[in-house]
Amino acid sequence: MTSPSVTPTKPQAAAPAVPAPAFAPSSPAHDTGLLLLRLVLGLTMAAHGTQKLFGWFGGGGISGTGQFFTASGYPAGDAMAVLAGLTETLGGLGLAAGLLTPLAGAALFGTMINAIAVHGAGSFFAPEGIEYELLLTAGAAALALTGPGRYAVDRFLPVVRAHRLAHGAGAVALGAVLAGVLLLVRD
Repeated sequence: MTSPSVTPTKPQAAAPAVPAPAFAPSSPAHDTGLLLLRLVLGLTMAAHGTQKLFGWFGGGGISGTGQFFTASGYPAGDAMAVLAGLTETLGGLGLAAGLLTPLAGAALFGTMINAIAVHGAGSFFAPEGIEYELLLTAGAAALALTGPGRYAVDRFLPVVRAHRLAHGAGAVALGAVLAGVLLLVRD
């Protein structure tokens, strides 16, 4: 028999574990930093593309850029100038707007792989170095992998609203493969 002064206690139920979120929610500072990076990198690349396509900002236009591509060993220099110009312009504008960010970043990534190959790796620092091209290449790949952040057109598109690392990694791999194909056709 139990004493009236002793009351049986029920074992305490363990508090339900709160699962950690699959991804950390972004902060306004994080999203603003991604927006700044997207705008600067994207608009810089878009301006480079318009140099090739239209001769704006002191560029060579299709003819002058085509001659450069021919001299660099690419077949059909004018076609390559159009391809590079469109890739840089549309990829840059897409990146700046945060529109189809993994593909826009991958397009610029692939273009910059070719730029590094053409420029050569004689040294790292300017004027003969590749540090500028390497920085643009890494920035484009980083944005393709991380996604655009909250302040982007992608947030309104159901297919890419929730950025996944797999999307970015697949896009960067595609950019690298296409860049490699273009380098293979180069003399």
